[in-house]
Amino acid sequence: MAGAIRLVVGLGNPGKDYERTRHNAGFWLVERFAVQSAAALRKDGKYQALVGRMGAAGGTAGAWLVLPQSFMNASGRAVQMLAGFFKILPAEILVVHDELDFAPGVAKMKQGGGIAGHNGLKDISQRLGSHDYWRLRVGIGHPGDKNVVADYVLNKPSAEDREAIDGAIGRCIEVLPLCLAGDLQGAMQKLHSYEKEKPVEKKAEPKPKPEPRLEPKVEIPPEKPAAKGLFGLLFSKKK
Repeated sequence: MAGAIRLVVGLGNPGKDYERTRHNAGFWLVERFAVQSAAALRKDGKYQALVGRMGAAGGTAGAWLVLPQSFMNASGRAVQMLAGFFKILPAEILVVHDELDFAPGVAKMKQGGGIAGHNGLKDISQRLGSHDYWRLRVGIGHPGDKNVVADYVLNKPSAEDREAIDGAIGRCIEVLPLCLAGDLQGAMQKLHSYEKEKPVEKKAEPKPKPEPRLEPKVEIPPEKPAAKGLFGLLFSKKK
């Protein structure tokens, strides 16, 4: 079907040292999708990537799944070679990657757009000579300081963040069959509708501070002078 996704690319870094880091969110998604789809990912030295192919059943039309193994900043090599050999257009490619601008648990799709300093996207765009490929963005959150981004993406998320990311990956996998069947608008609508329906967590309203309790004033009568004894009375009289 024209416009269907024929190549799904997961971005990440190869090796045990990186497999659980935030930058590998693209790997996590495609690996999980491959397992659920019974598509074996095998190392291909020619492409320097793990490569698998979907079955044609269910309208997937034998789409390719690729995990480049040449590190993030050289991700485009495998994409360029596969797309060139199988005559796959940029608009038929879906790149799955981590997104700093989205909180963990948020995932969105779009076609084209800026690369926001993502080295994997930068290399793919340069090698394809186009930004027209589709992108599936999995939120990993931002550290709040651009100077620590490099360390942040190469570290593991907290257990809470990983759970949120896994939830977003699950929702992405639900819409991937629509992408492979050519219904990209339907996939986007389904994926993005979750964000609209997601209940907004209301912050607890601060409780009003109790007004200070005013204690009633107690009038204290002035002290009476001590009664003088007989001796005092005798000497207090004027002479």
